[in-house]
Amino acid sequence: MHDFAIVGAGIAGASLAAELASGGARVLLLEAEDRPGYHSTGRSAAFWEECYGGPEIVPLTLASGPYLRDGGFLSPRGALYIGRAQDEAELDAFMERFSASGATIERLDRDGLEKHLPDLRPEWTGAIWEPACADIDVAGLHAHYLALARKGQVTLECRARLMRAERTQDRWELITESGGSFAAKVLVNAAGAWADHVAHMAGAQPLGIQPLRRTVVQVRVDPAPAGDLPLVLDIAGSFYFKPESGRLWLSPHDEEPSVPCDAAPEELAVAEAVARLEQVTDRRVVAVERKWAGLRSFAPDRCPVYGADPRREGFAWFAGQGGFGIQTSPAAARLAAQVLLGAERDDMTRDLDATLYAPDRFG
Repeated sequence: MHDFAIVGAGIAGASLAAELASGGARVLLLEAEDRPGYHSTGRSAAFWEECYGGPEIVPLTLASGPYLRDGGFLSPRGALYIGRAQDEAELDAFMERFSASGATIERLDRDGLEKHLPDLRPEWTGAIWEPACADIDVAGLHAHYLALARKGQVTLECRARLMRAERTQDRWELITESGGSFAAKVLVNAAGAWADHVAHMAGAQPLGIQPLRRTVVQVRVDPAPAGDLPLVLDIAGSFYFKPESGRLWLSPHDEEPSVPCDAAPEELAVAEAVARLEQVTDRRVVAVERKWAGLRSFAPDRCPVYGADPRREGFAWFAGQGGFGIQTSPAAARLAAQVLLGAERDDMTRDLDATLYAPDRFG
């Protein structure tokens, strides 16, 4: 008998398992694939960016920052939100939206922009500079949480796709595709793109968590980018790019609704990514070397969902974390574990408002 069974061993499930185990819980971690992190976690071009996800996500990001920095998972990068003359109102609105969030941002004119991005085309006239932005060692962070989970004697079962979940008295009887049978008091849904599917299987009301496909392309450009080039994002939301080992990783910032699946890039999205890059800089794209896609899953209000389901006994959510699940994982997992265990808050989570992310906000 386990106290908690978590469905999904990506960054969400792994971090929550580690935090629950550190609180003394017996945890089972069920992963459908041959290895943890095969889907969204393993395909992320993640960065720690203070404003990413909106003002409601900023507290989770800022609370996670010290843990990520102290653990050596962040490498300084800096971020630029850039805009053209017609985007001035959008840049001003961004500044106003995040001015009281705690994020460190600075408005730049063309001269200030050129100091960070000298080969920019002339139509790009203004920007917002975010100096604290950093690259995340996603693989290292995921491995860190899996190691903590093992140290806490979490039981990890791979190739264990959940096929049936039945509630009997005070426990769940869980049957996997391989024929494994397990029991747990609480079933936690950390299944990412499959979150609504798992909820339906467990007799809980799906929340409308929608997977959206995001495409990333690795290109070789001439001239090659400097290693200290910042993350560059269009304030209008049509692209972003950053350097990676002498190449550029770029995305058309697509959000194409998808069924839960092993996502693959579409050629149109790849072509759009290259075309949008060429509208920003004079660098010539020499070759498309790699392309991939992942699913980012959002609740209807685009805020994550943490905590016990108010209508299904013994069922809890840790899902809907969009593209910010990795950068917020330390604080999110700590907060969710404290909520599920009924534990006191600590320095990391004391200022977080758990009601913003509670499942009962959906009525």
